[in-house]
Amino acid sequence: MEIDYKSAGVDVEAGYKAVALMKKYVKETYDNSILGDIGSFGGFYALDDKPDGDVLVAGTDGVGTKLKYAFIADKHDTIGIDAVAMCANDIVCQGAKPLFFLDYIAISKLIPEKVAEIVKGVADGCKQAGCVLLGGETAEMPGFYAPNEYDIAGFCCGIVKRNKIIDGKDIKEGDMLIGLSSSGIHSNGYSLVRRLYGENYKHLTKYDDELEAVPIEVLLTPTKIYVKTILALIEKVKVNGIAHITGGGFIENIPRMLPKGLMAVIDTNSYEVPRIFKALQKKADLSDTKAYNTFNMGVGMVIAVDEANADKALATLKSLNEKAFIIGTVTKGEGVKLC
Repeated sequence: MEIDYKSAGVDVEAGYKAVALMKKYVKETYDNSILGDIGSFGGFYALDDKPDGDVLVAGTDGVGTKLKYAFIADKHDTIGIDAVAMCANDIVCQGAKPLFFLDYIAISKLIPEKVAEIVKGVADGCKQAGCVLLGGETAEMPGFYAPNEYDIAGFCCGIVKRNKIIDGKDIKEGDMLIGLSSSGIHSNGYSLVRRLYGENYKHLTKYDDELEAVPIEVLLTPTKIYVKTILALIEKVKVNGIAHITGGGFIENIPRMLPKGLMAVIDTNSYEVPRIFKALQKKADLSDTKAYNTFNMGVGMVIAVDEANADKALATLKSLNEKAFIIGTVTKGEGVKLC
């Protein structure tokens, strides 16, 4: 029997409705410096109206229920990398260089050593993203969180010249889609992952033949940060659009970079799907559509380039020690087609 994201407790349809309902209130705060609309990977705020003027790009996110596995393993020094990645990877999709990051940690009881471990992970993430950890907030909230539990979220701000913004408007029919390999599940889909792998320490720390690894180590692998790779790529190759594959997988995130009337055709056989995703899909009995609508399936970023630039982009990515592959093309239509 299929076990999907909704049966695991996450109702994406309710999420869509919430966004639709809140839009009018968000727009009531806008001024003339706002560029674009809700739905981009980062929010744009122009500092002036010059064609080559500076635009701030900001994003905020959390780690989600992946935190449960950090609690179970009592390992807290990498979860901060996930917090930075979820924000920094979003804003670099728009061509922005991250400048600084702020974290927010809410914890049931403030144990200095544990908080220091969490912040160490945040600092490591900031180094990988090439930004500074500007500050943050640690809130002790007894009685609100369960003992030994906490939550972490973050905010990242970057900068890009207005005429260098990558917003997908240049994507056209015939463009090639390049996938950058993920480090694993990253930080999305864990409500379903927890339903499938459970929270039993003994089971999670026992070698799994199907994964050829210890589950808890796979499940806590930090989210890959692509910032330096993307910034180096766009210096050498014209990039038309970038999608960060987070919650909603391929199905929801790739269309966020596509102009109206265009569709992504994805060849699911164009790369080797990592073992963890095959195991998750098998355990949940998920169709390809639902699997690619829940997980990143081994691809953390999708980049759209002119067909003529595809080879140069792949060569550049290889020189940056990035595992990349052509996963599809852009054609007329709407949404994402798996084949």
